[in-house]
Amino acid sequence: MKQLLIISALAITFFSCKDSENKQYSALDLQLQANNHPGKKAMEKYCYVCHSPTASHDDRIAPPMVAIKKHYIDSDTSKEDFVAAMQAWIKNPNKEDAKMFGAVKRFGVMPKQSFPEEDIKQIAEYMFDFDIEQPEWFEDHFKEEQGKHKGQGMGNGKGKGKGMGQGMHKQQAEVNFEDLPYDERGLKYALTTKAVLGKNLMGTIQKKGTLEALAFCNEKAYPLTDSMSVVHNANIKRVSDKPRNPNNKASLIELDYIKTFKKQLENQEDISPIVKEGADQVHVYYPIVTNSMCLQCHGKPNENIKPEIIKKLTLLYPEDQATGYKTDQVRGIWSIAFDN
Repeated sequence: MKQLLIISALAITFFSCKDSENKQYSALDLQLQANNHPGKKAMEKYCYVCHSPTASHDDRIAPPMVAIKKHYIDSDTSKEDFVAAMQAWIKNPNKEDAKMFGAVKRFGVMPKQSFPEEDIKQIAEYMFDFDIEQPEWFEDHFKEEQGKHKGQGMGNGKGKGKGMGQGMHKQQAEVNFEDLPYDERGLKYALTTKAVLGKNLMGTIQKKGTLEALAFCNEKAYPLTDSMSVVHNANIKRVSDKPRNPNNKASLIELDYIKTFKKQLENQEDISPIVKEGADQVHVYYPIVTNSMCLQCHGKPNENIKPEIIKKLTLLYPEDQATGYKTDQVRGIWSIAFDN
């Protein structure tokens, strides 16, 4: 009898350990699936510049992606429905079709931009299938908002997602960029710099208007870009074939890459960073593409650009060439160099 009890105890211990191991493997598998999902990379590339998963509540220019997920997905939402809703919104963002009324009131309607439809599909599928990164303040904020809007049509927040849970808070911030392949590393440097510039620029537009945003660009864009060069220990520049500031004039080599990206965009080809490896340094190039918000200062005079903005541009940039653009055009490139 005693031997039987010992054997039973050992069996229970063995199977408990196996069950624990299986759960650990399952969690690890989910983490690997999430990290390798193409939608995750596309979301970091296209969305996090504005929809940061780490910015504080008061220091934002757009809601976090997890808020979008919570508002669009409930227990009755299928993956196909969610993908279709995301693709429809990206094609035509407008106040009438918005589901996030508080976000529209605070930030305005998202500027219209063009993204590859397949990338939007992958982003939406990733958002639907997995827990995604969220700011530390978000959970409490969302519960508070649910309480305020109970019964008023606000999403119930039952978003699907296979579970990494709270561990998703700071995952992106902890990535060591130097461990990435050169193309991804250069792109990360460009996108994090774009995020800093974009946050400050769009924040100024939202709070003070386009005229003040021009002053910001004139006074702060260079110092902020330089500060990100220091952060990443890299040389980060924005250059153009039609520069606003003569200091941003592209070199002959950079002009060739601008032409390459323009052709790719016109032909609706997938756009990836151009990487050139030298003996001591790696150079990475990636396009800067216009959206509807850009046209306030880079569009057609008297059509997109208001007279008072034209007057200010003439004063600040007497040699300005950076106007006449439409949406979805290459306005220049990121030119990034770092030690290999």
